[in-house]
Amino acid sequence: MVNYQAEALNLTFSALADPTRRAILERLSFGDSTVTDLAEPFDVSLPAISKQLRVLERAGLLTQEKDGRVRRCHLEALPMKEAVEWIAQYRRFWEDQLDSLANYLEATSSGEHPQEDTQVDTQEDNDQAEESEG
Repeated sequence: MVNYQAEALNLTFSALADPTRRAILERLSFGDSTVTDLAEPFDVSLPAISKQLRVLERAGLLTQEKDGRVRRCHLEALPMKEAVEWIAQYRRFWEDQLDSLANYLEATSSGEHPQEDTQVDTQEDNDQAEESEG
């Protein structure tokens, strides 16, 4: 399950890395669209847009439905939701790190001696506790 999730995230982030693909997804956020309509604002060939759509489809970010000669595209938001949830896991960590940095910079700029990092002390305390238990 974890490998599937990692692969899905890799595909999502890889697909979102390209500005053309992000622009396509943005247009689809307003509703379904034909491939021709999606290709209109870009100065690239229709086959080039189709290649971009295949990348998005492989990542699960859109589905295509063929109606005669017309292909309609539909945004699938679940992979982006999963990517946002993955990023959110790290948000608190980085907010805490940035808060610690801000406190350190504030203390050093005012001439105070910054307190030692309590997180390091806590890790050392945990290591000592494990050694005494073992």
